[in-house]
Amino acid sequence: MHGERRSNATHQSTTDPDARLARNGPGKEARLYYAWHVQMDNRHDLVANTRLTQASGKAEPTAALAIAAEIEGQGRVTLGADKGYDQQELVRALREYRVTARVAQKVNTAIDRRSTRHPRYQLSQWRRKRVEEIFGWLKTVGGLRKTRHRGIARVGSTFTFAAAAYNLVRMRNLLPVAT
Repeated sequence: MHGERRSNATHQSTTDPDARLARNGPGKEARLYYAWHVQMDNRHDLVANTRLTQASGKAEPTAALAIAAEIEGQGRVTLGADKGYDQQELVRALREYRVTARVAQKVNTAIDRRSTRHPRYQLSQWRRKRVEEIFGWLKTVGGLRKTRHRGIARVGSTFTFAAAAYNLVRMRNLLPVAT
């Protein structure tokens, strides 16, 4: 009905039951979405890992922990992220994985001075914006602005395939030009 509030409890897609209603920003309408998560290598701006989840208020921290658990190696690593990841439980759990959270800060932030005092924090905040270029490429060139498939498994494999194609194009641009 016109004017009726829609939520995932009252509405479900007839064509894709895995998709969930979510807003893409304040004041925007709720539409059916999946949540895309990308782990990017800061040195070369390559996609290191992908994760597709159902859109929900808890999708970001859950995906971040799953991706952090898959990071190989023994040393401490850093994770740059936007404000959606600035949550007390997530920052605490990332420290257990030996991951330093360099997250954009909200007003009541979970990030303390241990992380923000280093000059590399400002650098990571500048570099983390490069992940938006990946999302832009995936939407325009990779054909993911509107998915052609239904179901989290198929959309997820399309997302991972498009991210691999992005890496191939990016690696081509990283190679020295042959003269």
